[in-house]
Amino acid sequence: MSAIPAARPPEGGKAPSSAIPQIEAVNDFVIKFANVNGSGSASANELFAKAILRMGVPVSPRNIFPSNIQGLPTWYEVRVSERGHMGRRGGTDMMVAMNPQTWDADVAELEPGGYLFYDSTRPLPPSKFRDDIRVIGMPLTEICNAVYHDPRQRQLFKNIVYVGALAILLGIEPEVVEKLFGEQYKGKEKLLASNVQALHLGCDFAREHLRGQPLGLQVRRADRVGNRIFVDGNSAAALGCVYGGATVAAWYPITPSSSVAEAFQRYCMKFRVDPANGQNRFAIVQAEDELASIGMVVGAGWNGARAFTATSGPGISLMAEFIGLAYFAEIPVTLINVQRGGPSTGMPTRTQQADILSCAYASHGDTKHVLLFPEDPHECFEHAAAALDLADRLQTPVFLMTDLDIGMNQRLCAPFEWDDSRAYDRGKVMSAEELEAGRDFGRYKDVDGDGIPWRTLPGTHPTKGSFFTRGTTRDAYARYSERGPDYIYNMERLLKKFATAATMVPQPVLRLAAEKTDLGVIYFGSTSPAMQEALEALDERGIRLDALRLRAFPFPDRVAQFLARHAKVFVVEQNRDGQMRSLLVNELGIDPARLVPVLHFDGTPITARFVVQAIGAHLAKEPA
Repeated sequence: MSAIPAARPPEGGKAPSSAIPQIEAVNDFVIKFANVNGSGSASANELFAKAILRMGVPVSPRNIFPSNIQGLPTWYEVRVSERGHMGRRGGTDMMVAMNPQTWDADVAELEPGGYLFYDSTRPLPPSKFRDDIRVIGMPLTEICNAVYHDPRQRQLFKNIVYVGALAILLGIEPEVVEKLFGEQYKGKEKLLASNVQALHLGCDFAREHLRGQPLGLQVRRADRVGNRIFVDGNSAAALGCVYGGATVAAWYPITPSSSVAEAFQRYCMKFRVDPANGQNRFAIVQAEDELASIGMVVGAGWNGARAFTATSGPGISLMAEFIGLAYFAEIPVTLINVQRGGPSTGMPTRTQQADILSCAYASHGDTKHVLLFPEDPHECFEHAAAALDLADRLQTPVFLMTDLDIGMNQRLCAPFEWDDSRAYDRGKVMSAEELEAGRDFGRYKDVDGDGIPWRTLPGTHPTKGSFFTRGTTRDAYARYSERGPDYIYNMERLLKKFATAATMVPQPVLRLAAEKTDLGVIYFGSTSPAMQEALEALDERGIRLDALRLRAFPFPDRVAQFLARHAKVFVVEQNRDGQMRSLLVNELGIDPARLVPVLHFDGTPITARFVVQAIGAHLAKEPA
């Protein structure tokens, strides 16, 4: 084994000045890793975040990755916040710059007084640095070349080495990282030993050579995590589907939703295999395309199974005609839409909330669909199960509207809860006994004023309760008809059913300001963490806002009441066209001038800083 190299001054031989002001913070900073996709950095960076979490300090990591297999830039941003802020803050306090291709942009992103950690194996000219940041160079490549001979090992373990060095510099306990390795490689002692060795290479080097470059950023043990769990929204939604009674999933791979179906399969193998005979009590089909997948789900829903598909915006576009069939034929279907940047194929690995209108009115003709907007993995779990109930009760498609930020990033959230005595609500399903007793059955007949008809499942009765399912018009008894009055009856009944849905969906969450105000803000979904922090910051500035977090469409009465109480309402969303604002105007007849759009759509998750600046700038223009 070759000798481990010593540290050398960065900046082309120029040592960093101790006079440079530095950011100082304990358990409250943002660190960002700039890597190359396919370099094996993702697991090391996640290990770093989990180590801080294990020390009782909340973290909120986000993986920013390209839509290719390998070779392009990737970033991993970790927000450390003892106060528990889960949204992106904006700005970077420390950059771990491991990608020469993005060096200039990564260095420029640092806050003044921030820290740059980089591989100093190859000297860089002073022009590559800034005068207002502190630079920490470590010859990572040289260290790994001296210890490892296999090229792939050199690449992979370089990531672990820098985690070890950062642990010493930031005050993260190496024993915590070792314990995480032990859990990850249990039963794989060879892998465990090699990773621990790489970790200690970094730790030992930092202790010996980097102690003279103390960081103002530090991690200290706390007890602020509590009983919260760390999970991504796609896994949470998949588990919600299992607990919600789904037995059929049909899907076609598409970023960022593919891991929903993959997680559903893992959970089904654990919970839906008959222990007596080993038979699967579920069906999961990877279809040839999105059209086939939604067709299978519609067929399963018609047949009485609880079924869902997972997709993203382009998939929704391809599924539109089947969605219209399910709406008009009144078949329960659940669609999990993990939104991404668009239109067309857009930015497959970036996040947006830009499918709101396309889902609310999906398909041709007059359609309106139920949308649910979870704010975190906990609500992904709850709303996935609720969507299956609502689809059955309302006999209609129901959309779970998540996005890449929630779906593919791990986040702290409340533990999942489930009442084992909870019964699935299948809605108005007529039994064989009721049919045998002579009960009148009109498949599309409104019998009690809520717009929801009764249905039967195939095989319920040998001679009674059958009906034609078709996408063309019919009368209340499912008999083919092109009479105008029959069509109007059905379409108006569907509107009545949609109004009923507003009483069944998750209700909005109200947060009143400390003082009475005629200003309000509406937000939903993944904007929630940033909004919670932004509201605190606005309060500190003396800007009082009542806030309403939407959780569903159709809008419950509380939404119209909130709008009526405020002269001006900001609508915060992550798309270009203000789609939620348009939906509020269209559905509730609100004067558009009273709704102020706050729009963020660059593909990155919205930040509290952005919200505060946008609302503050708008109010500053208002006459006193």
